[in-house]
Amino acid sequence: MELIQNTPDLSAYLADDEVIDHRHPLVRQTAARLAADVPDSYAYAQAAFEYVRDEIPHSQDAQDPRVTWRASDVLEQRTGICYAKAHALTALLRAEDIPTALCYQLLRSDDGPGHVVHGLVAVRFKGAWHRQDPRGNKPGVDARFSLTGERLAWIPDAQEGELDFPTLYAEPHPAVLRALQDATDRPHLWTILPTAL
Repeated sequence: MELIQNTPDLSAYLADDEVIDHRHPLVRQTAARLAADVPDSYAYAQAAFEYVRDEIPHSQDAQDPRVTWRASDVLEQRTGICYAKAHALTALLRAEDIPTALCYQLLRSDDGPGHVVHGLVAVRFKGAWHRQDPRGNKPGVDARFSLTGERLAWIPDAQEGELDFPTLYAEPHPAVLRALQDATDRPHLWTILPTAL
């Protein structure tokens, strides 16, 4: 699948904003700590991915009712669903000048009929985008950092109506951000997750 930037300006994928707040002191401190232990940007990207995947529990898996959406809040509260964890990873990568995009899949819902949008990131190395899924592993899910072939949590099944959205967003998709900001808690969020982009 060809990934398509929603803006040709690569600097947009390094931007700091209210959601991807990579200039926040906590994001900077976390990035500096992770960067201190690695030899180069490739190793840093993997370390940041593994930190978000493994050290910030997916709030559904952990049955945590809190809803986070700002990258610094995800790091501070150490919880978030896939979108929030993607925001945190994006901020950590952009903090070290690694262009990072937000991207999405449409997957069957775990909690009944229909589909929901799932959040990922894509990192840019050597002129190419590479998708990564930091949602957190669990039985049946083994996502890994890879620049040589995707190791995502799920591969969409077209026969089930699942798909990969090819667009690489510099900012969170408005439908995703609206759901996160409107939710009173995670159980409420589960009732308003976006089902399309």
